[in-house]
Amino acid sequence: MKLSVIRFGCAVSATWGLILLLTGLANLIWPSYGVDFLKMMDGLYPGYHFGQWGFGGVLVLILYGIIDAWVVGVIFAWFYNMFIRKTV
Repeated sequence: MKLSVIRFGCAVSATWGLILLLTGLANLIWPSYGVDFLKMMDGLYPGYHFGQWGFGGVLVLILYGIIDAWVVGVIFAWFYNMFIRKTV
C-alpha cells in the first residue's frame, strides 16, 4: 500500500506540532514541566530560546516544529513508497 506523500507529511507535522504546543503550554502553566525536552528543542531549532519569550516562544517553536516535521514526513513517505514498489 502506497502512502500519500503530502498527506503523510501533514499528519506528521500536525502530530508533532500538537506535542510541542501541549508541552510548551504545560510548561507555561507549570514551569517545571518538560524542561529537559524544551531545552533539547532549544538546541534543535535555532529561533527558539527556552524561557525567553513566553507564549511567543511557544509559537516560534511550533512553527519550526511543523515545518521540520512536514519535511521529515514527506521524505519518509517518499522513501517508503520507493522501497515498497521494489519489494512488491
